[in-house]
Amino acid sequence: MANKRNLPVRSNLATPTSYSHADARSNNCYMTPPSFNPVNPNQSNSQISTLTISPVPFYANSPYDKQTPKPDRNQLNAFNVQKVNREDLLRMWRHDALMQEQYDTAMFVGETVLSITNDPNDAFWLAKVYCSTHNYARAKSLLLKQDLLNQSSACRYLAALCCVKLFDWQGALSLLGEENPFRSGTGKLPKLKMQDGGIKLEASMCYLRGVVYTNLNNFDKAKDCYKEAVLLDTKCFEAFNQLVSNHLLTVKEEWELVNSLDFTAYSKEDADFLRAMYTLKINKLAHEDELSRASAYLSSVSGLKGSADLLLCRAEVLFVKSCFRDALKLTSQILENDPYKLEAYPVHLACLHELGEKNKLFLIAHDLTDKQPTKAVTWLAVGIYYLCVKKITEARRFFSKASTMDPHFGPAWIGFAHSFAVEGEHDQAISAYTTASRLFQGAHLPYLFLGMQHMQLGNMLLADEYLKSSYELCQHDPLLLNEMGVLAFNKGDMQQAIKWFRSALKLVKKTQGNETVWAATWANLGHAYRKLKMYDPALEAFQQGLYLSSRDANIHTAISLIYLLKKNPAEAIKHLHESLAISPAETVSSDLLKRALEENASASNVSDVNIVFEDSGSESMQSSSNDFGSNVEMSMDQNLSSMGDSLVNSTQSYLDSRSELNVEVFDNAIFKSSDARSFMRRM
Repeated sequence: MANKRNLPVRSNLATPTSYSHADARSNNCYMTPPSFNPVNPNQSNSQISTLTISPVPFYANSPYDKQTPKPDRNQLNAFNVQKVNREDLLRMWRHDALMQEQYDTAMFVGETVLSITNDPNDAFWLAKVYCSTHNYARAKSLLLKQDLLNQSSACRYLAALCCVKLFDWQGALSLLGEENPFRSGTGKLPKLKMQDGGIKLEASMCYLRGVVYTNLNNFDKAKDCYKEAVLLDTKCFEAFNQLVSNHLLTVKEEWELVNSLDFTAYSKEDADFLRAMYTLKINKLAHEDELSRASAYLSSVSGLKGSADLLLCRAEVLFVKSCFRDALKLTSQILENDPYKLEAYPVHLACLHELGEKNKLFLIAHDLTDKQPTKAVTWLAVGIYYLCVKKITEARRFFSKASTMDPHFGPAWIGFAHSFAVEGEHDQAISAYTTASRLFQGAHLPYLFLGMQHMQLGNMLLADEYLKSSYELCQHDPLLLNEMGVLAFNKGDMQQAIKWFRSALKLVKKTQGNETVWAATWANLGHAYRKLKMYDPALEAFQQGLYLSSRDANIHTAISLIYLLKKNPAEAIKHLHESLAISPAETVSSDLLKRALEENASASNVSDVNIVFEDSGSESMQSSSNDFGSNVEMSMDQNLSSMGDSLVNSTQSYLDSRSELNVEVFDNAIFKSSDARSFMRRM
């Protein structure tokens, strides 16, 4: 076997026996603290990545060390395998078989080379082959032998990953430690220069520790672990994505995290690029200017203008603003290029639901069940379809299936809760919404829906608490503003209720969804004006609601009530007939119609008396008739006044419950329109 020191390209091979990195094969290279005692990170291989132990040719430091020449690919391609020693030849054979998914070959060769070398790196790659075949128990068994965990951080990380795949949370935690063992004694994260260009194993272990805590439902510790991982190494996107996609951070915390990420290891251009990429993932309800700048910057980068991530970010921004048609165009473009980019489906499905595209929902659900039956988003699509066609029981079953397949999939939990709320099952809905609020602490929708449920149950104090919590997280959702107005109405603060309703309607003007559902917000505004005896603005608000929903019996009834209070029974009768034509069983409309007919008859009697006296032609009789008419009018005013008092008294419970009824109707409509909105990852 030739001496490898004489090989012309040997310095380009990053193999365990030849790589010249200072931390790769030093005496303390593989040492990690056996009992996770405090350790100097510089004396551990936790600061390197698996690139260092990869048997493929590359320069680990070439992107960051400007003095290192770039690899000569022609020279590498002309590499003479006859001059490679047997162990390295087997390693490259094993690695190429793994890359080509020829796992039997990779296992055969990997077991052979491990028997020859007994090298921890060879054990790592053989265990990686086992993991690729989903044989995690065998990989874990291999790594636990020969004290490999105390020799290699990579082996310890992979063993912990096997425990996670086997749902052995405590076993994984015992391997990783409850806290980061490489953290300095002061608790501060070490600021070490990137050593090989890969993801630091220390950061990866922090991320995996967060996954364990997530599955143990310890979300506070999970959040800390994810933050520590991405702060240790900004390339650990998995940790960042867990934080933002699962709403573990508030809007303010997300922005602070992005600003605290350390990109100093990169050039200014690369740092700006990476920061813009991360900015696209944060909450779309705030920092619109920063999002716009990041989007514009990335669009200027060659090849990224039509990037799926960039288009999805724009779609999410449009969705948050309720511009459903525009958002649907972008998600359709994404899925046209990549039909199975699952990240785009929550927004895409929500837009289709908002726009009532039942046929498209059916086709998508059918396609996903055929080709992606093991994904939670598939059964979410099925559930949304059934919710759209008002088959609530079937929708609930598939939402439940999606949440079972992925217990941390927020849209499934929200949809599951909606299926109870639509049918008035408040206790079950509250339980499901509470689970969602616990899982996704930075999302405003679970708190919003909890407030709505408690308001329907008459628990105004709890409703107030939940709605305020939701408002702290989001101030731009018209549904939330409407509910804040309803809460103020129930408290008797009509001026504040009017402000909330008008703010909601101002946002609604910019939406592209089904405008019919917002007719109830106009009706709520009309009731608030009516309570203040501002009948003209109230009538205008009701008319706006009727314009959006002409077949709403409740709005016709409310308009008739305003006309009765304005002593115009004829117009009231018209709208009451319309209301009863739409809903013949409406008892309140029937009662008001009787009163309107009585008032109209009384007004007709006064008119008939005046006509008789005018026809007599006698001046004295005219004078007498005027006196008589005045008496009749005075008597009629008294009767109308008492009738009005009686009407107000008799309908007081109706008027108050009318708002509640209107709110209830509105809630039901919103469950039809905003249940899909809540499927969004980033509201």
